[in-house]
Amino acid sequence: MQNHGAHENIGLQSQPPPREQNYGATATRVRQGPFVSVSRSGPAKRDYLTVAVLCYVNLINFMDWFIVPGILLDIQKYFKLNDGDTGLLQTVFILCYMLAAPIFGYLGDRYNRKIILGAGIFFWSGVTLGSSFISELYCWIFFLSRGLVGIGTASYSTVAPTIIADLFEEGKRTTMLSIFYIFIPVGSGLGYVLAAGMADVTGDWHWAFRVTPCLGGLALVLLILLVPHRTQRRTAAHRALSISGTIRVAAEKPGVQRTAKTTWCQDVISLAKNWSFVWSSLGLTAMAFVTGALGVWVPLFLYRAQVVQGIVSPCLQESCNSSNSLIFGGITIGTGILGVIAGAEAARRLRKINNKADPLICATSMFISALCLYIALMVAQDNILSTFIFIAFGELFLSVNWAVVTDILLYVVTPRRQSTAIALQILVSHLLGDAGSPYLIGILSNAIQAKNAHSFQWSFWSMQYSFIVCAFVGVFGGGFFLLTSFYIEEDRKEAEQL
Repeated sequence: MQNHGAHENIGLQSQPPPREQNYGATATRVRQGPFVSVSRSGPAKRDYLTVAVLCYVNLINFMDWFIVPGILLDIQKYFKLNDGDTGLLQTVFILCYMLAAPIFGYLGDRYNRKIILGAGIFFWSGVTLGSSFISELYCWIFFLSRGLVGIGTASYSTVAPTIIADLFEEGKRTTMLSIFYIFIPVGSGLGYVLAAGMADVTGDWHWAFRVTPCLGGLALVLLILLVPHRTQRRTAAHRALSISGTIRVAAEKPGVQRTAKTTWCQDVISLAKNWSFVWSSLGLTAMAFVTGALGVWVPLFLYRAQVVQGIVSPCLQESCNSSNSLIFGGITIGTGILGVIAGAEAARRLRKINNKADPLICATSMFISALCLYIALMVAQDNILSTFIFIAFGELFLSVNWAVVTDILLYVVTPRRQSTAIALQILVSHLLGDAGSPYLIGILSNAIQAKNAHSFQWSFWSMQYSFIVCAFVGVFGGGFFLLTSFYIEEDRKEAEQL
């Protein structure tokens, strides 16, 4: 970055390998191997401004993501969608998002990341605004618009974390990443609140899609004004590393040279051999499966439970009650903030006594979350308050993992492959996770309803039985993180030497 020129001193010198405890976000230096060291006088004010802009964009990014679930009842009634079609709406968004992620990961490792971010923000803001004017006669265009928004969103989610990782060293990286990932649940919860609030205030759910584009325009202005044009801080360091590696290998084996330049396929093959990356990505996939299903269906599930209990009247002709979306949005915000902070703090403390602390924290939180969600489903027909409480605990323990999983990736994968690794993780976690989970729950619900008499009771039971799948997937996710703990020390040491 341009503003770091006076602060960096890159040299070719020998130094002992880092101590056992210093890894991931707690490392005392950027991983440069035994030949290159990078020293800085500390983060500049502009670094913090850059993170603030990225956090703001992350906020509106996930607000836009969860506008549809916040007004799902209205959209379902407007376009006359059954449960399967409704789940497919979110699946289209996620599929386009995950398919675009590897492309932006490749571009983010090789080209200017600020331009990629700006183009993505402009694209999804424009498409979101356009989707608010679609008639009920053109349901397929609405589906298409959500897919295009997913493409624009992928450009941001793939690149932004790597910029933060480049700006900060030592313990500050965990802090900055934790702050960044806090805005995932906060933005998600505000998406529900915004959607439900605009639908209630205006009496027209279309207005919910006209707020985030305005916020996106402001984000684009802030990005242009406050984020430096050049954001690749580590390029020079890796060039020096490549030179020093070539000198050493050539001295030991004449005619053999080592280069930091690799093809995308070579990067993928290398990541596939990194078992910590593989198992933690599968654990994240289980998290995505559960959160994706919860994010889409919980307000509707609670509405059906309340109808069965006689708490609310069926939504047939009038605008649907949005109170469940507002409450669930508030729960998502609160548990997200608390969970991310608790996860980062637990990781910081436990790393001092156990080098496998990160995957063990993730495994434990997944097991507890699965149990809480199962209990929430079982008590929903009898006690709505208890259902809200156990859903809150389930989301809390899911949120514990967000920053920790990303930190695992950043210290078991070399910096020059991190954008590609994040893109692959996005691809896998969404392909096998939340790309299909909303649709799967909807299809299972349709199948159960089709075999039984049409009634509000079976409408609730069908969703309840379908949701049980999420509890079992959560248990599998905990198992994947346990497997990560068997490999993480070896993979971390190998990444520090590259």
